[in-house]
Amino acid sequence: MAEILVYVDHVDGAVRKPTLELLTLARRLGDPVAVALGNGAADTAPVLAEHGAVKVLTADAPEFAEYLVVPKVDALQAAYESVSAGGSLAAVLVPSSAEAKEIAARLAVRIGSGVITDAVDLEAGDEGPVATQSVFAASFTTKSRVSKGTPVITVKPNSAPVEPAPAAGTVEALSVSFGPLATGTKVTSRTPRESTGRPELTEAAIVVSGGRGVNGAENFAIIEALADSLGAAVGASRAAVDAGWYPHANQVGQTGKSVSPQLYIASGISGAIQHRAGMQTSKTIVAINKDAEAPIFELVDYGVVGDLFDVVPQLTEEVKTRKG
Repeated sequence: MAEILVYVDHVDGAVRKPTLELLTLARRLGDPVAVALGNGAADTAPVLAEHGAVKVLTADAPEFAEYLVVPKVDALQAAYESVSAGGSLAAVLVPSSAEAKEIAARLAVRIGSGVITDAVDLEAGDEGPVATQSVFAASFTTKSRVSKGTPVITVKPNSAPVEPAPAAGTVEALSVSFGPLATGTKVTSRTPRESTGRPELTEAAIVVSGGRGVNGAENFAIIEALADSLGAAVGASRAAVDAGWYPHANQVGQTGKSVSPQLYIASGISGAIQHRAGMQTSKTIVAINKDAEAPIFELVDYGVVGDLFDVVPQLTEEVKTRKG
């Protein structure tokens, strides 16, 4: 069976959920071969094996932490060359984070292949993997395949379930030779982001977002309360972020983050195309808005016409009551 390279997103050996989703998709196409880089890479093997990785290629070097992007491209290229030497490599799958998409693009250029970004589904085709994408601000759904070389495909979080499927998970050291560009951009400092205790926005199964209708930074406490009752992440529209009501890191939209949770609740958001582009692939969408003509109602599964300051607190209390 063909092998599928899966780039592992992890933090000091703790594998992040999008990688486990990639392994589910990779198993549709062939045998997953995971590539884990940096501090704690070898510690990822048990989890990766539990979710279907037949082999785990690991490499650790100071360059992965001290320099941006290129060392990881060098390593992924080394993995590509190692696996493709056997003639059975069918695709390279990468999570759709900002850094990983740059890695994917650089790798595709180096190996003379095509790249597909932000896929929301993958299936096996007669001429290679077929990727489903939501394009043109989520106005269309397309199916695409790479016609030259080994496909490099980035996949959005929450595009597939996490399904355990125990495999061998044989660990092998990956030999990496860093090129002259690897040390071109050095990391001079890092500042850990303050934890809110909530899920990562792009990975969350539930997202509660607030927009212009929240009418002030102090009122985002209402949105946060609903999110916390659901164990959800908090998002914000561009209007709310531009007004300084919520951090830019939480912006959902074409110029913010793209999310695809199981449940998306939009409160006080009109539904401009900029915002819709970042959340329209959500599985179930609920909107709360006092304007019955708001564009957001065109794409929702459930709509509540009402003042969010009345509706959201009632919803929060109902959630707490049912959970209690």
